[in-house]
Amino acid sequence: MKKTTRQIQVGGVSIGGGAPCSVQSMCNTDTRDKVATVEQIRGLAEAGCEIVRCAVLDMAAAEALGPIKAGCPIPLIADIHFDYKLALKAIEKGVDGLRINPGNIGEKWKVAEVVRAATERSIPIRIGVNAGSLEKELLGYDRIKISLKASDVNKTVAAYRLLSDTVDYPLHIGITEAGTTFSGTIKSSVGLGILLSEGIGDTMRVSLTGDPVDEVRVAFEILKALRLRTHGINLVSCPTCGRCQIDLIKLAVSVEKRLQSVRAPLRAAW
Repeated sequence: MKKTTRQIQVGGVSIGGGAPCSVQSMCNTDTRDKVATVEQIRGLAEAGCEIVRCAVLDMAAAEALGPIKAGCPIPLIADIHFDYKLALKAIEKGVDGLRINPGNIGEKWKVAEVVRAATERSIPIRIGVNAGSLEKELLGYDRIKISLKASDVNKTVAAYRLLSDTVDYPLHIGITEAGTTFSGTIKSSVGLGILLSEGIGDTMRVSLTGDPVDEVRVAFEILKALRLRTHGINLVSCPTCGRCQIDLIKLAVSVEKRLQSVRAPLRAAW
């Protein structure tokens, strides 16, 4: 049974409060390249991505968020490190949310400035730190979600279990720095599968060193396997053995590739 958390809105997407676990990804383009970033976001949206995040490495990237947001079909989150002025500029450019770590933003007044600006625009903030170390300025702000991601599966699961029993903030789950598409898929499936099966997780990202579109596909496969979301084709295929008299592997791969753009919840079997 899904654990009850308070609900926030990221653009038009509901997070927590009984809403289905949403699927996120992050662009790996240079945010300053507006054309490439918008193109990648649209590809992610076509794959089913519901919220997308962009790295804001400097003021030029923050300025680019305006036109990126204008061409973005899904809610846009700005990922900020170190410079609170980048967060303020991102808010000014109309992003739907922020991702910050208060520990690397600096003095408390800088965090307070970010919270003030977010309050004025009514946009949520995702906090990537332990709940016990949250600044009081953030604890008084009710539009936050929290992540405690680590690259170690057992450590991540233990941390989220503890946090879930402690607070009712919506939780963003993931196994960070999980690895390449192959190994990262396995680690993410194990870790996120455990959490989701225990009712923990209001939004998720599968972090892969690879094509962000694969992150979206893997995330939906995890959710589908647990019957938490219906999205696209559910493939049922024989693992093959010596009784098989056709090239079933080639056939299965071909069918999967041709059907990967189908969004309707259908089952294909052979």
